[in-house]
Amino acid sequence: MPSSTATRQDSLQSRLPDPGQFFPEEVAALAGAMLKATLNGAIPRTTIGLVQLRAGQIAGSTYHAIRQTGELRKAGETEERITAVATWRDAPYFTDAERVALELVEAVLTPNPYGERVPDELYARAAAHYDEKALWTLTIAIGQICFFIPVALIARPIPGEALGKSYRK
Repeated sequence: MPSSTATRQDSLQSRLPDPGQFFPEEVAALAGAMLKATLNGAIPRTTIGLVQLRAGQIAGSTYHAIRQTGELRKAGETEERITAVATWRDAPYFTDAERVALELVEAVLTPNPYGERVPDELYARAAAHYDEKALWTLTIAIGQICFFIPVALIARPIPGEALGKSYRK
């Protein structure tokens, strides 16, 4: 007898079909350009994955949390580091450069009722760890996940499915 979780997973379908059927060249070109920009070697791929996982957590996107967790596992990340992203501020698993990257994504995605989201002090700490190309790469990596967050929240593709299979047919 299948578990209720397996049955629920089997019955899941996205709200919308694959956007590629409506915008085949545009979506592929945009996604490809952002991916290429983030994989330019200026910052470690694991840092990008940690940042994008944190963005998915902040947005409440199961799709992105599962996707980024899977990508981090494939890259050889430890379960401790993956799990600790949600509580990174007091977790002993991250470098100072990773911490400032996680702080940046939180600053961008979380309203600050007391002032700027990314104040000069945070920018200065980031600049101490990353050169200008790396800062732009990190900015694009945050922008990349921010582009796909509405896709996950509105279209609601199936968590854990390959991108082309995660949308309604």
